[in-house]
Amino acid sequence: MAGPHPAVAAVRGAVSGALGDVPAGALVLVACSGGPDSLALAAGAAFVAGSRARRGEPSWRVGAVVVDHRLQPGSGEVAARAAAACRALGLDPVEVPAVDATGPGGPEAAARDARYAALDDAATRLGAAAVLLGHTRDDQAEGVLLGLARGSGARSLAGMPAARGLLRRPLLGLARADTLAACAALGLDPWHDPTNSPADGDAGAPARSRVRARVLPVLEQELGPGVAAALARSAELLREDADALDALAAELLARAGAAAADDGAPAVLLDAAVLAAAPAALRNRALRAAAVRAGSPPGSVTRAHVAALAALVTDWRGQGPVHLPGRVAAARACGRLALGATPVGRDPDDAARAGPAAPAGQGPDDEGDPQR
Repeated sequence: MAGPHPAVAAVRGAVSGALGDVPAGALVLVACSGGPDSLALAAGAAFVAGSRARRGEPSWRVGAVVVDHRLQPGSGEVAARAAAACRALGLDPVEVPAVDATGPGGPEAAARDARYAALDDAATRLGAAAVLLGHTRDDQAEGVLLGLARGSGARSLAGMPAARGLLRRPLLGLARADTLAACAALGLDPWHDPTNSPADGDAGAPARSRVRARVLPVLEQELGPGVAAALARSAELLREDADALDALAAELLARAGAAAADDGAPAVLLDAAVLAAAPAALRNRALRAAAVRAGSPPGSVTRAHVAALAALVTDWRGQGPVHLPGRVAAARACGRLALGATPVGRDPDDAARAGPAAPAGQGPDDEGDPQR
């Protein structure tokens, strides 16, 4: 008897590997848009769980969350169709939250934030042990190219992790062609997002869609096949490096004396000499982490902000305070760098003259800097 189509087997194997540490009986949610990636993922998860149950082995319950972003006409119908496909695969429960995908940072960022918030809410309410996302190797490659175009550092270029918290991305090792082939082999009819195929000359299409439809195909044509896989491999290597640098930066921050101080005192006090003696790669990561600890929103601290903070450490000429996102100010005095919210009418330099604080470690900002 012939086995499943190779693409179907690859999806199922990827799902099985991603769920290896999820307790039997736990609920696993699939984030499904109805597109080929997430629909193939939903089918793979349903099969893996059902196969274990049919063999009498402890298995998982598999449900789905279909987020309606309400960004396109007919989005409600698309979401309903995706939900019906998930139910036909045997997934239960299937939820279809509608979200408000407006906010700062543009429509792509707002939609992403709203989607993850909806997934987090569903996972919390339903007690899910894992949420599966359908990102593929192609998505990873597109992210690397977008990061390079922005001049991003290693953390942003490291792309999406295979797992973080409840989120799992089983398909990062597979190509989009694999999910399309899996859907075709299984007789599934996925939805194809029209924004993923912008017309020639459509400069208003999302940047990721333009990279997907125009940039990557040109690279594959001019440089040969395998460009997407190579970019994804670079992301994996950069993630290993970024993780190591972040760990070393956390140790540096602890040595420099980062600490939460008493009420009315700065959130973070650092020994400037300790920071100055460190390599720039570690010092900059530690300074970004200190800013986040002091109250700056993760991801809001840009390269320019970090450069200004670094100047207080390595190019001290008596300059004034550095103002950071989240109404955080940083100032240097008496060899110490103080970061914290500065009350109106209070001189930020006064904070830097506060007494020494007890050391306490804090890991660098793991959100990267998408705006650099």
